[in-house]
Amino acid sequence: MNMMSADGSIAAPTHPASEFLAYEAECRNALKPLLAGLLDAAEAAGWNRRTVASTLMFLAAQQVSATETSARS
Repeated sequence: MNMMSADGSIAAPTHPASEFLAYEAECRNALKPLLAGLLDAAEAAGWNRRTVASTLMFLAAQQVSATETSARS
C-alpha cells in the first residue's frame, strides 16, 4: 500500500490515534518509501547507510525531546 500521493505528499491517516496499532502501521507505511529514498540518496552521496540510519534515529529522538521540553514550558 503506497501512502504517498503523486505529488510526493504524505497521505493523512485513516485510523484515529486511539487505534494505536493500525495508526502506527499506517504511519510506517506512509514514511517507509520516504525513508528508503533518503537512505538511498545519502548512500549515493557517499555516506554509510548504517551511519545515516543511526543519525536519523538520533535526530528524530532530538526532535521529540525538543517538542516535549517546549510543551512543558
